[in-house]
Amino acid sequence: MSIGFGVFVPQGWRMDLVEIADPVEQYEAMTAVAKVADAGPWDSIWVYDHFHTVPEPTMNTTFEAWTVTSTLARDTSRVNIGQMVGCNGYRHPALYAKIASTVDVASHGRLYAGLGAGWYEHEWKAYGYEWADVPERMAAFREAVEIVHKMWTEDEPVFTGKHYRIDKPINEPKGVRKPHPSFWLGGGGEKVTLKLVAQYADGANFGNGDPEIFQQKAAVLRAHCDRLDRDYDRIIKSTGYPVDLSLSSAEHIAKLEKLAEAGADYVIVYIPRVAYDHEPLLRFAEEVIPQFS
Repeated sequence: MSIGFGVFVPQGWRMDLVEIADPVEQYEAMTAVAKVADAGPWDSIWVYDHFHTVPEPTMNTTFEAWTVTSTLARDTSRVNIGQMVGCNGYRHPALYAKIASTVDVASHGRLYAGLGAGWYEHEWKAYGYEWADVPERMAAFREAVEIVHKMWTEDEPVFTGKHYRIDKPINEPKGVRKPHPSFWLGGGGEKVTLKLVAQYADGANFGNGDPEIFQQKAAVLRAHCDRLDRDYDRIIKSTGYPVDLSLSSAEHIAKLEKLAEAGADYVIVYIPRVAYDHEPLLRFAEEVIPQFS
């Protein structure tokens, strides 16, 4: 069973930099984890697209996702770099596509551009974004995904929808990776999100690390792919995996085998306290990842 592995860097969103007082040292702690991952065998590093901490907003650091993505692209040389996932409500999709194209070039084609409908109501309102119920957010997300794809694949894209419109915006360069930057969509919505994955995405993230949920959502995605004549196997099917530091490597391997059996071919790992201690990151790389290569 083959699985690709990514790892979140400590960005602050999950209160994972609070023991470091100086903001420069916080940023360098995040970068240090990225560089360790860049040395291998991790395929990718990831950031969140949030402005306020969880489980509740606190007066603590949360570094902005695209700024972080672009700087980590220049601080590393091998790993892919992605967001799990970008919040559609925070940037017009045409701007999102332009930013992603630029970062794909800056990273020499190593961008995993993530996009989702968004959910963290408090920070939407705090930053002045209009909050809408799920149907409206999903309708906007549907339009946004189509616009991003057009921006990456057409020279004079035109789109008019309820939520967005574009009129031949120039997006040059469109990126480095061919045929376009790697596009990942987050969420397990069966009627909208997974259908959009089948239509447009290179990667997806769903299931929250639960094998049963993952298997169910994967079956829905496969059905969408069959209806749209899309090769299901060409889509990366990923899920999150929070590392329990009390478990042995053998126990992690057993849990990951269940995810692989459910159809996951990519896992994005979150390791607590990695800003302060790289040992669990290194141990996971040495003892767990090789079992799935």
